[in-house]
Amino acid sequence: MFYNLLVPLTSEWSVFNVFRYISFRSMAAMITALVLSILIGPRFIAWLRRLKCGQYIHEDVGAHAAKAGTPTMGGLLMLATLGVSILLWADLTNRYVWQTLFVFASFGAVGLWDDLSKLRARQNRGISAKTKFVAQLSVAFVTMLFLYANPDYSHSLSIPFFKDASPNIGWWYLPFGMFLLVASSNAVNLTDGLDGLAIGPSVVAVIIFSIFIYVTGNARFAGYLLVPYIQGVGEVTVFCAALMGAGLGFLWFNAYPAQVFMGDVGSLSIGGVLGYLALLSKQELVLAVVGGLFVAETLSVIFQVGFFRWTGGKRIFRMAPLHHHFELKGVPESKIIIRFWIMSILLGLVALSVLKLR
Repeated sequence: MFYNLLVPLTSEWSVFNVFRYISFRSMAAMITALVLSILIGPRFIAWLRRLKCGQYIHEDVGAHAAKAGTPTMGGLLMLATLGVSILLWADLTNRYVWQTLFVFASFGAVGLWDDLSKLRARQNRGISAKTKFVAQLSVAFVTMLFLYANPDYSHSLSIPFFKDASPNIGWWYLPFGMFLLVASSNAVNLTDGLDGLAIGPSVVAVIIFSIFIYVTGNARFAGYLLVPYIQGVGEVTVFCAALMGAGLGFLWFNAYPAQVFMGDVGSLSIGGVLGYLALLSKQELVLAVVGGLFVAETLSVIFQVGFFRWTGGKRIFRMAPLHHHFELKGVPESKIIIRFWIMSILLGLVALSVLKLR
């Protein structure tokens, strides 16, 4: 809003020129979302308590019994503060900003549906897996139509570390992108099992992709670093910054011991938008590196279920996802969280090397 209202006045008031810069508005968006989250967070949590939006704890995770009843659906706090920040600081005529917000809100709506179903049933079982998967696929399909129908967007697949390797996969890019969005959304959802475990690496991933997005939308930097240039995409950096602020503001209350959980409304929306940022910045395969922690958590579940069925009851891990395995081995929850954060930072730095190692 500030951009659209004040930039036209720069011919008379040069002080408003600062609003032209994505870097300035990104910092302002992050601060706005962070401060709003911290200010309204206590009232929001109290509101969830009044609505009796308490988390159900599965009996298999006995160590978490004390967390039963902790308010969930904290992802709504992120959505609200991010939305306000975007409306204030982003260029509201930029289609990529609205598309990214659509992805975040739509995957969040699927998660909210699931969260509300769990609360009604008073157990850790919401909508059926099939219904949830179909809803996610529907959002992913609409999202990919935005990109596939965009004449400025390439259907080539960027191969990390190889500057001349970018095969055009044509219409196959549509199902590939849908898979990426749904997989990313569910991966973050599976990781959300300890206080602050999912939001910490998510913020790290958003920081990394904000750099990729900024470079992709800047013709000079894109040319120098040999990445595809897409006009207008750079404005999504403001969205990324707002999400960083909203995520850090949520972490203020979600840090161990958590006062609120993000719920599926938070984890599905963050996971989905991370997948979209990877597609938008043409760093599709780098997502597996940036989100390596989420990949490991997901693979631990796949391997555990597959091995259990194949061997007729044997297990690879004491419990899946992976963080529960370490819990049952006696590693303190806070130590698991911090170590997973450290790994996510290392993976983010490795992913950034893609920009130069070509």
